[in-house]
Amino acid sequence: MPAPDLLTAELTLTGRIRTASNATFVGTIGDTTVVYKPIAGEKPLWDFPDGFLAHREVAAYLVSEVLGWNVVPRTWLRDGPLGEGMVQLWQDADPDQNAVDLVAAGDVPETGWKHVLKGQDETGRMVALVHEDTPELRRMAVFDVVVNNADRKGDHILAMPDRHRHGVDHGLTFHRDHKLRTVLWGWLGETLTDQECDGVDRVIEGLHGELGRNLAKLLSAEEIASLGARCTRLRLTGRFPAPSGDMPAVPWPLF
Repeated sequence: MPAPDLLTAELTLTGRIRTASNATFVGTIGDTTVVYKPIAGEKPLWDFPDGFLAHREVAAYLVSEVLGWNVVPRTWLRDGPLGEGMVQLWQDADPDQNAVDLVAAGDVPETGWKHVLKGQDETGRMVALVHEDTPELRRMAVFDVVVNNADRKGDHILAMPDRHRHGVDHGLTFHRDHKLRTVLWGWLGETLTDQECDGVDRVIEGLHGELGRNLAKLLSAEEIASLGARCTRLRLTGRFPAPSGDMPAVPWPLF
């Protein structure tokens, strides 16, 4: 959990992220830079009518911690200038790295990258959506399956200078129905590694203990039951799932 001063010290707003669909601010708590998303600034969504997006963001962090892969930066609930909301430690991503990219259809790298789909850009040029083939990004893809992430856009992946990859913007997670929409389909059908299976097992076990108790404060009983069912199904198959259902398999826009 965050240090007590991050929970209680004054949160001062320093800017607003205008590209976000919900009210999202940058602020400071002492010398620490944070992202602040007040519940009061959330816009209702037809397919996520229950609960608060901020609660889902915190729930995603709790699951990330139990997985043990540091996918989600430290995230917590607290009061702020616009009321209670989600607060997350700011991350300084490397602008020269791209974990996900659009390239000309004929220029898909042969190694180190996974091809997801091909289409036309706004100029009619044929392009391909690709993402890097790394353990860090694979773990994020497993995390997205577990939390049922409905909005894994390319820009929701922060490429850190040390090659770590953080995932952010997890308000559209934990729906009781299948909602997986992601740009990370490159490992479709591949077998999970032992490390990935161990992480899913930790979530299954945690749901019977502290993780389950903490999630009960943030999600509905049905959503928690669906989380457990997804984890069990993932362990039984032992493979990255394929898209299913009538919903698009990728979010829009992709970035």
